[in-house]
Amino acid sequence: MSEPLIEVDHLDPADRAWVVTAIRKLQRDQNRSADTHLHAVPMPGLPGIDLYLKDESTHPTGSLKHRLARSLFLYGLCSGLIHEGTHVVEASSGSTAVSEAHFAMILGLPFTAVMARTTSPSKIALIEREGGQCVLVDDPASVYDVARGLAAEKGGHYLDQFTFAERATDWRGNNNIAESIFEQLSMERHPEPQWVVVGAGTGGTSATIGRYVRYRGLSTRVCVVDPEDSAFLAAFRHPDCGETTCGSRIEGIGRPRQEPSFLPAVIDRLVRVPDAASVAAAHFLRARTGLLAGPSTGTALYAAVKLACDMAAAGETGSIVTLLCDDGVRYLDTYFSEAWVAEQGWDLAPYLDVLEQAWDQGTWPT
Repeated sequence: MSEPLIEVDHLDPADRAWVVTAIRKLQRDQNRSADTHLHAVPMPGLPGIDLYLKDESTHPTGSLKHRLARSLFLYGLCSGLIHEGTHVVEASSGSTAVSEAHFAMILGLPFTAVMARTTSPSKIALIEREGGQCVLVDDPASVYDVARGLAAEKGGHYLDQFTFAERATDWRGNNNIAESIFEQLSMERHPEPQWVVVGAGTGGTSATIGRYVRYRGLSTRVCVVDPEDSAFLAAFRHPDCGETTCGSRIEGIGRPRQEPSFLPAVIDRLVRVPDAASVAAAHFLRARTGLLAGPSTGTALYAAVKLACDMAAAGETGSIVTLLCDDGVRYLDTYFSEAWVAEQGWDLAPYLDVLEQAWDQGTWPT
């Protein structure tokens, strides 16, 4: 005698309908958004090197993290982790949470961000403006456990950008940031850049670009910039070292631990940039181009200019791409405040001198 079939339904049809509607809302939001600009930034002393800044500050929520937040919500919806009424929680240094709060509001979901108490007040205000709540903690290294515990307490979903950033985005294309960069470069003098320079917060952007250039068979190399007191340099040298640090003072990049989304194997070079150099480069960019960007953009710009000088010294021509990660308006009271910078003990003058010489003369001081 045959055994009877055992049939168990898992998903309520009403919930499936809500998920389908939610995904369409996110797709409509994307369809309304134009691609971000790719600024050509001439450097008078380096005529053979073309520098480009991919301006991610023009997203509706003002930063590169808009792409990641949408991907994380789509990943959660399509994986059966987010449902109608799910309380969504994230551990964030600020910008990701701003974007996630935006998408949670679109979907009618409650959202809470767990952040270090040192997060800029302007970012906290942006999260709250988008309908999110903020939980501030004294120890930046505790944000993960606090967020995970809060999600469990509320029966919600912990988005966990630091784990899922590298897998939530389709690195083969599908309008990701790598595909966008290379399409926008297609008619330029040097359409295949020598370097793409990015910071690492989750590590998701460098993972996406590093995988994409390999998938496309391109010779472009990926350089990750790391601020002081971040764990990524140690992780790049020894991927399994597990070293932890106190974290970064440059908002948006650098972490107190190697994040799961950080993939050292797809990165070609890592450059440690002094914090004062990062801030100086953001000031320099504003003075020379009128582009107002946050300090993580400065970190990448400082290294990109150094790479340009190295190329020129070797007799090479080509292009370099980096990112304008977020709008500097968020940092007018901090990184762009002379008094606040002085309180941090940062002297910007030596690094501004380095950039002046590199930008105008094409040489990097030894």
